[in-house]
Order: sequence, then structure tokens, then C-alpha cells
Amino acid sequence: MKRVALVIGNAAYSERPLANPCNDANDVANVLRQFGFDVLEHKDATLEAMGRALEAFREELYTADLGLFFFAGHGVQIDDKNYLLATDTRTKKGEIDVKYSSMKLDEVIESMEKSGTHTNLVILDACRDNPWERRWHRSSGTRGLASVYVPQGTLIAFATSPGQTAADGEGKRNGEYTSALLQHIGAPDCTIEAMFKRVRNTLSVATEGKQISWEHTSLASEFYFNRSIGSRIDEYSTTALKDALFEYDASRPSHAVIRALKVLTWSTQERAMMKLVPEFIEKCHKNNLFLLGRNIYQAACGHERTAARFISDFSGKTRGVSEKKRKPLLDGMLFEVFFDSRGKLRQDFKLGCFSELFSLQQYESNASSFEFIAECLLPYAHRFHALPGKNVEVVVDVVLEVRDDPKRPHVARICIASGNVLRPEDEDDENQEPQRFSKYSIEDFEARISSELMIPHHLLSFSYCGVKNPSKVQTPSYWTVSKQTD
Repeated sequence: MKRVALVIGNAAYSERPLANPCNDANDVANVLRQFGFDVLEHKDATLEAMGRALEAFREELYTADLGLFFFAGHGVQIDDKNYLLATDTRTKKGEIDVKYSSMKLDEVIESMEKSGTHTNLVILDACRDNPWERRWHRSSGTRGLASVYVPQGTLIAFATSPGQTAADGEGKRNGEYTSALLQHIGAPDCTIEAMFKRVRNTLSVATEGKQISWEHTSLASEFYFNRSIGSRIDEYSTTALKDALFEYDASRPSHAVIRALKVLTWSTQERAMMKLVPEFIEKCHKNNLFLLGRNIYQAACGHERTAARFISDFSGKTRGVSEKKRKPLLDGMLFEVFFDSRGKLRQDFKLGCFSELFSLQQYESNASSFEFIAECLLPYAHRFHALPGKNVEVVVDVVLEVRDDPKRPHVARICIASGNVLRPEDEDDENQEPQRFSKYSIEDFEARISSELMIPHHLLSFSYCGVKNPSKVQTPSYWTVSKQTD
């Protein structure tokens, strides 16, 4: 499911600038990326920039299933219509100028309604106190934002209820509403309506009941920002996906093998691996095969040679095994690379046998397993340059510089889609030049890049610039091409 978001935070107003909206936009955008959104992010946008952003958003929506619009900044209602103020909105001469130099909320809602998306979400932290209210001679009844028409399949969330204004979070990084939103948006397996109830409760406590958030909704189906792996993947049991919950049953031969593979002793693991013949595999339940796959990969990463050979010769070791039994084994191995014993995405992926395992992607008979892992990883696509499991070729351009030894050029840049992805492992060194270099043969260098990119070597095409046909290179020590996480 394609998710697209437009996030705008405006703070640098010529009158009454705000402290938090740019932080609000930045933090919301980062969270949305974690949940698989393609995010268009803009800060301190003029009216022209907001218009261009909405136009780009509209184009993306036509191929999306879900659209989300978030705005933090000044918002006002004029004649029962809501306007989102740009940084160059004209406020000095009155409401008419504001109407024609601000973005109409109705234009945003209509753009989303007519795009064909199944679900649309509008989140507005834009009801801050109107600093021009006295100048415009407005009555207290027009404070805050006005109620709006909500098209089918849409939810519109306001930082306040009608007639109220929102706190800007004085002395804090985020406005009070966005702060509450960020606290609850990642709650696993929580429907959006339940999530906003949590936001309302937290916001009320934080503001001592002075600010009550508000939603209008016409959603016809459930929506979750964050589905846990057990909720999204129903092919295997919760115990298989979260193997920390595994309960040993001595009456099941497969459980004895799983238990033995968990023992960190090579001889015990080797004896367990010897039992994994086709006849034994064929008798196992798919959930137990999935667990076996996870533990085979774990043993192989711990340098147990029999397990490593099982992965390298997977086709031979499973010859005669039916497809419905082979698939759970391979699914489990792939799952173990990326997910921990609680079913959560690993911070550091388990790459010990990545090359051997992902070389199996070349065979059509294994395609369904790689589709499975790609589906598991889809909400975390922001963590990768290319989604693991997808059969997509990637070109890597390596820019080399000759310094002291022409036979061992230095790696200056490593580019994918024209962008340099080579960076220091330590974020604190981001603006520093590399101080040390490590020597690699071309074969070892490409294998390392493949592993760090999480893209199998057979899907990578390397092109070297600066030196023709190098046999060895020197690459910066403690630098990486892995995707930087938020």
C-alpha cells in the first residue's frame, strides 16, 4: 500500500513568529517515514511554495492508497472558512488580504478527495491564538478553526475543539498537540480513532484541561499507523514470529532440534543439523519449520559449519521436500536476518551469512520466500536503499582517486542514483574527512558493499570512475554505505 504525506511547518512569520512548527514538521515527517510514508516536507514556506507543494502532493496522491496532510503554524477562520497562513501571508490590512494570501484548507481537502485514495488523513496543529484578532475587530466566537465538511474515507484532526486555541509548547521542542501526537502515533495495533483518544487525554493532562483536541471522521475501515509483525503477517503463528515465546514440547521431534540449535555449542548444533533430512522436514508443521529456519541461520552466523552448508546448498538439502515445507524453512532464515526474538526490527541486522542466503534469490523456486520478506519489511522501507527481497537491479558508481599508490586507489564516493551514500559510521564525524583507510581486493570490496546495502551481489552492477579496471582499492575505515536511520 502506497502512503504519501505532505508535511508543512511554518514558524518564521514576520509578526508573532512561532517556536515549534518547524520542529513539529521535522519530527512528524521522520515518524511517518518509519511507517512507510513517502513524505514531502516543507518548512517556513511562502504561499507560492505551499502551492507548489500541494501540486506535487496531488500528483503523488493519484498513485497512492492513502494520503496524509500535516500542518503546524498559524491558522485562522474567516467567514466560516479555514486558512493556513504562509510565512508571507499579508496580515496588516485585514481579513481580505489574509484570505487571498493564505492556503485554503478546503483546497487541501478537495485535492485529497478527488485523488482517488481510499483513506485521507488531515492533521492540523494550526489553531494557535490569533495575534491579529483585535486589529480585525473580530468577536470571540470566531477564535480557532471552523468545522469543516469531511468527505467519505477522511479523518480531520484538530489540535483544539471549535472556538479554542492551541498552545505553542513554550520552552519545549514541540507544540503541546504535536508532542501528544508523537507520544502515541507509534502505538502498535492501535486504530487511528483509539490513538487520537489517547492524544486527547494526554493533551488535556498537559494543558490542565485548557486544550481539548477534536476529530471529524467518515472513515469506513480501520486504519493503523503501526501494525506489529504479528498483526500484519498471518501466515505464521505469533510464537513463530516472536520466538522468545517458544515453549518446548518434548513430544515433538522438531522441538528437540530447535532446542538443540539454540544451544551455543557447535557439536550439539551439528548433531541437530544432521537430523534435518527431507523425510524429517516433510513431517514438521510449518510454524516449527519457520522456527527451524530462524535457528539454522542463527547457528550459521555463529560459525556452525553444518548450518552454513545447509544454507549454501539449500536446494540440495531440501531436494524431494514439497514446496509447502521448503518455503517456511527459507522464510524463517530470511526473517531471522531482520527481526529479533520479540518480532521487532533489529537495530543491527544479522549479516553473518547474508551473501549465501540472498544468493538463493536467483532461483525462481525461492521467489515466494523473498516476496514474503519484502512484505514483512515494507513498513521499514526507509531503512534501506532498496527493499530486500525485491528483484530490482541497482547500479553502484564508485569514484576513485589516485593518491600515493596508483595500484591501490582511494574510494572518494560511492553513489546510487547520483547521490553519494558513503558516510561515517559515527554521526558526530559527519563533516570530517576520513583519517584511515583499509585495503580490499575488488571482490572483497564489492562483497562488503553488498552486505552493507543489504542488496545481493547478483543484483548490483558496479561501475568504477577515475581508474580503469582496479584490482584493489582503499576505502575509508569506519565509514559505511548503510542507510542512516532516524
